[in-house]
Amino acid sequence: MFFKRLALAGAVSVAATAAYADGHATCDFENTTEITMLSAAFEAWVAVTDGMAACGNFSPELDQEFRTKQPEGFAADPSLYQLGGVSNGTITPLLNQGTIRPLDDLIAAHGDQLTPNQLIQIDGQTMAVAMMVNVQHLMFREDILSDLGIETPTTWEEVLTAAETIQEAGVVDYPLGATMKAGWNIAQEFVNMFGGFGGTMVNDDNTPGVNSEEGLAALDMMMRLTEYMDPEYLVSDSTYVQQQFQQGSIAMANLWASRAGAMNDEAESQVVGLVATAAAPLAMEGGAPATTLWWDGIVVAANISDEEAEMAFRTAMAGIDSETVAAAPDAAIWLIEGYEPNDMSAGAIASATANPAPPAYPSTTQMGLMHTALGNELPAFFTGDVTAEEALAAVEAAYTVAAQEAGLLE
Repeated sequence: MFFKRLALAGAVSVAATAAYADGHATCDFENTTEITMLSAAFEAWVAVTDGMAACGNFSPELDQEFRTKQPEGFAADPSLYQLGGVSNGTITPLLNQGTIRPLDDLIAAHGDQLTPNQLIQIDGQTMAVAMMVNVQHLMFREDILSDLGIETPTTWEEVLTAAETIQEAGVVDYPLGATMKAGWNIAQEFVNMFGGFGGTMVNDDNTPGVNSEEGLAALDMMMRLTEYMDPEYLVSDSTYVQQQFQQGSIAMANLWASRAGAMNDEAESQVVGLVATAAAPLAMEGGAPATTLWWDGIVVAANISDEEAEMAFRTAMAGIDSETVAAAPDAAIWLIEGYEPNDMSAGAIASATANPAPPAYPSTTQMGLMHTALGNELPAFFTGDVTAEEALAAVEAAYTVAAQEAGLLE
């Protein structure tokens, strides 16, 4: 499994040897071309773009709405951005549009520091360079569970039982947090839970498969979990849940590993040293953890000159190097030489190496269309406007129309 290999690669990396010179990032060349970059806004991208900035003439745009802005920005000619921060869930529109370029020549010239695990190959060409792995795993207040005599939950049924005990104790505002914001986030929560119940999102003939026993089981579990959340959970994204943890208002959440380091940020967290991680819970006995495996990395625009592309790639390499890992070791589960896993990465590694292992999120057009349909149609179920059966039927109808327009279905 690709992602299992990635996670293990991080686990066996050697100790860091580099450090920022005088506390500041360094760059081995002077960039003379204006380079812009659009990526997500979580802590790892802050660290990486800080490293890139040392080369000069670099303007990062860190925006959680990057996934909706990138296709149009990269389709412009010339491209609005020379670099993009992507994941296996967001690279597909750029690949389909042909707006990012193969990187093999640039890697041969300037990528000596990269390992094979970092090279994301599509149809025999390297189209992205991965810098980290990511996965949603269980994060929990170790002190609260210990005080209440609760064992670390390993299944979603155990999470519900633990949530009930925490709620009765009244030690936090809400026992649970979740990235249930209407749109992309709630769709991802469904993807995780649906996969945990063994469902098949899209069949081999490109027809949808979510209106099924597994789909109903996933929605039922998600709805039961909301009973222990902030009632405004449909506006709750990753940053919201991170802040809920940091402010001590929740005790458990299945949250991105890329958010774990923020729990111990003394500048903004009230729960330093109190949050632990474990594998994503199982939805059913004998199943895989109810999560999907992701990578995050960089791409280079196609609609720019070769000279700009070379400067952009060299700038990127200055950001995804061992200096960045040494400066921000807890910001991510890095795939970069120098990374050593810490306690907060234990849950992500346990999720990725479980047997059976969770699937990697598929970088396919079909999955992109399904994810959009889920994000648009599922909120009506959680607001009580439609039944679970009606919501799943609406998802399949929306997907089918989109797949027909894309030429995937007749």
